Amino acid sequence: MESQRILVTGGGGFIGANLANTLAETNDVIALDDGYLGTPENVSEDVEYVEQSVLDDDLPTDVDVVFHLAALSSYAMHEDNPTHGARVNVEGFVNTVEQARDDGCDTIVYASTSSIYGSRTNPSPEDMDVTVNTGYEASKMARETYAEYFQNHYDLTLAGMRFFSVYQGYGGAEGHKGEYANVIAQFADDLANGDAPKLYGDGEQTRDFTHVDDIVRGLVQAAEHELNDVFNLGTGEAYDFNTVVEMLNDELGTDIEPEYVENPIPEDVYVHDTCADFSKMHDATGWEPQISFEEGIELVCAPYT
Repeated sequence: MESQRILVTGGGGFIGANLANTLAETNDVIALDDGYLGTPENVSEDVEYVEQSVLDDDLPTDVDVVFHLAALSSYAMHEDNPTHGARVNVEGFVNTVEQARDDGCDTIVYASTSSIYGSRTNPSPEDMDVTVNTGYEASKMARETYAEYFQNHYDLTLAGMRFFSVYQGYGGAEGHKGEYANVIAQFADDLANGDAPKLYGDGEQTRDFTHVDDIVRGLVQAAEHELNDVFNLGTGEAYDFNTVVEMLNDELGTDIEPEYVENPIPEDVYVHDTCADFSKMHDATGWEPQISFEEGIELVCAPYT
């Protein structure tokens, strides 16, 4: 993607900033963020940073492509204030797409979620039956439904990307997220500072950990191919939290046992296991993950070693 004018909402956040900084090497990029989970410190000087909410009027949507990543992105955020969560994730999505449409932009790539698949150890394909158990999941499914409406009624191009567990570490723009950062970032920071990482339950839950660089490539390819529909971005491999801590200990040269704590998230909504089937995205664009989990662990730990 070159010489395009691009808007990244949530552009000061973890994934958004990595995407904006990458695109800014060859494009004119605006990163829009309301400052809740993002910070201008994450974006390069080549990116135009706008502090604004996706609920506002007069968004800078006079662009060629919109990457809509702005969201309240956790179960807890939505439980704290379900109405606000719905406004940001659903109304903010509709508001952004409507303004983009009015400004003549017809290519939108947006963040959905893999959480809707629930707990699965087998790879989850996009066409499997899904169940919504949380306000967060409901808001992302609403995005997908509105995207279908915009596709069918206005002939817009919208690709919904169901991210699996995206990581890099506090050295990769996750530091500002604190307790909302991916568990790998939190575990690595704990171990590097001599603290025991806290694992829910017995630590045997698994995640399909996908490096942010692979996610960024997938987002860009979705726009370049003008994809419609929803697509998984994940590796097809899963690691349990105990193994993650072992690998981090090995890379950091530490030997700290984790602390096992009671899971504060109700068992009936907690996603215990995730694993992606990314064949649909591969068939559409040729995308596949390029960063192995071992390499990813090295990248996470590099700032500490």
